[in-house]
Amino acid sequence: MTFLSEALNDHPKAVRSIPLPHSPVFRTDEAGREIPYHPSPVAWAGEVLYFLLPDRFSDGLDHNRPAFDHTKPPSAARPAGFRWDKWAQSGGERWQGGTLQGIASHLDYLSHLGVTALWIGPIFKQRRHTDEYHGYAIQNFLEVDPHFGDRKDLVNLVGAAHQRGMRVILDVVFNHSGHNWDYAGNVENPSYRPWPAYYERGPWLNADGEHTAAIADDPEAGVWPQELQRDECYTRAGQGNLGGEDVDDDHAEIKRTDFAGAFRDFNFDDPDTLNDITRCFKYWIALTDIDGMRLDTLKHVPKDAARNFCGAIKEFAANLGKDNFFLVGEVAGSDASAGKYLDALELNLNAALDIGSSRVVLSGVAKGLEAPSDYFSVMQPWNPTLGSHRYSAQRHVKIVDDHDHVCGAKVRFSCDASNDHQVCAATAIQLLTLGIPCIYYGTEQGFAGPEKNERQYLPDYGNGADKYLRETMFGAPHPHKHGAQGVPPSGDGFDIDLPGFGAFGTAGCHFFNQEHPVYRRIHDLIAIRQSYPTLRYGRQYARPIRNFGAPFTIPGSGELIAWSRILDEEEMLCVVNGHGNEARGADILVDRALNATPGSSFTVVANSLQSVQGSAYQGAHPIGSKLAVQMDKASGCAFVEIRGLGPSEVLVLTDKPEPAQRLQASRPASRQTGAQRPMRKP
Repeated sequence: MTFLSEALNDHPKAVRSIPLPHSPVFRTDEAGREIPYHPSPVAWAGEVLYFLLPDRFSDGLDHNRPAFDHTKPPSAARPAGFRWDKWAQSGGERWQGGTLQGIASHLDYLSHLGVTALWIGPIFKQRRHTDEYHGYAIQNFLEVDPHFGDRKDLVNLVGAAHQRGMRVILDVVFNHSGHNWDYAGNVENPSYRPWPAYYERGPWLNADGEHTAAIADDPEAGVWPQELQRDECYTRAGQGNLGGEDVDDDHAEIKRTDFAGAFRDFNFDDPDTLNDITRCFKYWIALTDIDGMRLDTLKHVPKDAARNFCGAIKEFAANLGKDNFFLVGEVAGSDASAGKYLDALELNLNAALDIGSSRVVLSGVAKGLEAPSDYFSVMQPWNPTLGSHRYSAQRHVKIVDDHDHVCGAKVRFSCDASNDHQVCAATAIQLLTLGIPCIYYGTEQGFAGPEKNERQYLPDYGNGADKYLRETMFGAPHPHKHGAQGVPPSGDGFDIDLPGFGAFGTAGCHFFNQEHPVYRRIHDLIAIRQSYPTLRYGRQYARPIRNFGAPFTIPGSGELIAWSRILDEEEMLCVVNGHGNEARGADILVDRALNATPGSSFTVVANSLQSVQGSAYQGAHPIGSKLAVQMDKASGCAFVEIRGLGPSEVLVLTDKPEPAQRLQASRPASRQTGAQRPMRKP
């Protein structure tokens, strides 16, 4: 018997009684052969992550709905009687109906895009009486929320992803639980008490959110597993300020306060609490065969507790054969805070999410609002002693959009973009610079929010409301009913008074179009990244450019953004037009030592506009064309000439193309561009 066969149909109430495995055997097949746990990749720097919220991705029924037509105005996809206030209410206050089976139904869509690792938002059980669709307010740490399905659905999803060569990362919360109890005197959110002071716990909440003195054996009351029902599990410090940067003090306010929403902070001064919550997540590794975890609110966990949690998870996973189990931390605030956690946790933490100022800068550079040096320079503070190359490639997950936007406006990149594909400029910087790229769901479909002239009906748009970052891909006509009435299977009714929260202010149409111009561009950029190790592991150098005979210099905003990746003796040149409305060109420096031989040249291996236009493309620098390396007589520098690169378009070139007999196109026959592309095996 394997742990999977014994535990899959069980519903444990105590985590300490679960006999966790210490064997690398995950399951047995029909012939009785032992199947091991899925192994870790050698280096996560080679992966392409895709982040989705399970409630907002797919309900598995979108094949019965029409696809959104991006060539028509969004108003054409709005149902009769549509109201913006109702649409916004639906998005912020209701479950929309996405499921784990729905995610599984679109693994081929994700695999075709080029995704190699799927990051799924929290799937753990929330309180029945609330509508915490985001998943960060956990009531039971050992159950899947019934809105999403059950543990069998999760196991099947992970297995189906592995069959397609995709890994799965679960979003986990070990800083706090949901609003499962109130303070003494029936107070929900008392003011913060500094350490070592605390309040007494008051009543638990039952299934309906009403006060009850005891949980008894009710799985809907209080919090589960039962080990987390001790008062000592919680700091009980009340609600204070989450925004401080004092990450070095383990008893600082940001480490002890409850979260907004009355999410109760765990007390890791009590060692049993950390051991029990850690064991909960070991259970999910053993049961589902996941490959990594994204650690929510890591900044708010004391560093010693975070180090011990990560170390315990790493050791448990290694014993199952996952010797590079991926742990990536959310450290909100400054990039310096993220660096402190990377330093403190060392090899126990693989990477941090770049959700601070670097995300905002990346977006600004891609939109032509900031100079390229503003982005390339942020790598230096991360590890100035070692140099940034290998460190940055492994230790940072690059973000353009996500579900929070803890820094910057809470609207997607494509909101007010200069053109309909400008997000591809940002995605190219993600994919082709140092670090691990992560694409947020809907980016590949150009999600941009409502039209500018319609935002007058949404007074909170862009002003702090996360909901506008969380549209649905699947286009449910209506959301679920409020609270328990909307919990499957007994209360799976829909609220017909509200429209579904579809992208662009729509309802009833889906957004899984593999022919969308943004999807096609990103598909080809991922393909080229995965084909050339240089683009995944090479050193990185921002490249000066010149125009009209001026000296070579790193350009200002709105010009060509150029950088080289160098691995051993191969140089690849990446060029992005940072202007969203006009074509750009320039002479771009390349490495003279690698390209000084007479007749040296670079070959174009990716052209983002050609990705869309295919054989009809008649523009500059088609795939397969060569650019001669020239020498500047005055300086002796080597350079190539780039001319006529369209707004927000991307070129990738290499000085080591494959021999002609090995040239092959990256897309399947149905998506040929008409030009042959030099491809490299990983």
